Amino acid sequence: MTPFPQAYGRAKDQIERAYGIPVTVTDVPAPNTGDFNGLRILVDYDQEADSALFVLVHLFGHTVQWATSERYRQVGTDLSIGKGDQELAQIFEYEQTATRYGARVLHDAGVRDLDQWLTDWWYADWQYLAHYYRTGERLDCRALFRPNAHATLEEMTIPSFVPFEWGSRWSF
Repeated sequence: MTPFPQAYGRAKDQIERAYGIPVTVTDVPAPNTGDFNGLRILVDYDQEADSALFVLVHLFGHTVQWATSERYRQVGTDLSIGKGDQELAQIFEYEQTATRYGARVLHDAGVRDLDQWLTDWWYADWQYLAHYYRTGERLDCRALFRPNAHATLEEMTIPSFVPFEWGSRWSF
């Protein structure tokens, strides 16, 4: 497997070069792991290398979604607790699509051996979010990580988009 710091560097370079979106490692207010606003991505400095890579490519995926879909922006800005099955199905699609864009940016950066790892991180993130949106309780996402337990997500072609600022959207 490509070492996570090397994969992070390649993905960061790809996002900045191909899409003009600067990526900064900085202090992000706890308990958040990152932030995106359409024009930049922030990754908390206190993340382990694997978590930082997931946050980077996943927030890039959300950046693409928000620049190309009003529906996805609406799904992503509704942070209310107590969601039912229909709302969770929309969030599932939203979160999975962001990760599939993340897989594509990794592939475009020459990292092609982390697809299963990315899938497993996505699934842990999904379990975290599904529980959070039902109950408001924050779980330990790393404790939900199950290696090689899920069918690998396929990359998704990144549509043409123009970055624009809409305001910060912290990630959990």
